[in-house]
Amino acid sequence: MLRLVESYGERPAAELPLLMQRILQNAIRDFFRRSKVKSAWVTLLSALSPARSGEAEADPLETLAPAARPGEEVPPAERVERSQVLEIIDKEITRLPARQREAFLLRYWEELDVAETARVMGCSEGSVKTHCSRAAHALAIALRARGVTL
Repeated sequence: MLRLVESYGERPAAELPLLMQRILQNAIRDFFRRSKVKSAWVTLLSALSPARSGEAEADPLETLAPAARPGEEVPPAERVERSQVLEIIDKEITRLPARQREAFLLRYWEELDVAETARVMGCSEGSVKTHCSRAAHALAIALRARGVTL
């Protein structure tokens, strides 16, 4: 209702029912599109880190724990394994198309939000989301193919 009043308040009363119907249809479509994208994004990221029963949900992009707590020594085998995994991830990131790589690194390495990333890249927020989604999907496939399970 607010969209109708804010955007089309000056229109004749006869046009308002049709405009309201169009606004509702667009809102419903937007809701389902966002749900579909969110579902695809969660599904892609869950492929990187399959959920285990009884564990709390974790951010898949933060599956690598910090190297060590202060004063705690990391075993050499674990250090080597981490460095190998990070090297594989780095190689796969360099294989992404330039725009996908840029969006992915700005969003997840630099921790910029979507609006800031869009401003830096000079594109729309929707483009940033698309690039990030495609990059995450490509990385998940590439890492699975190389035997990396996070």
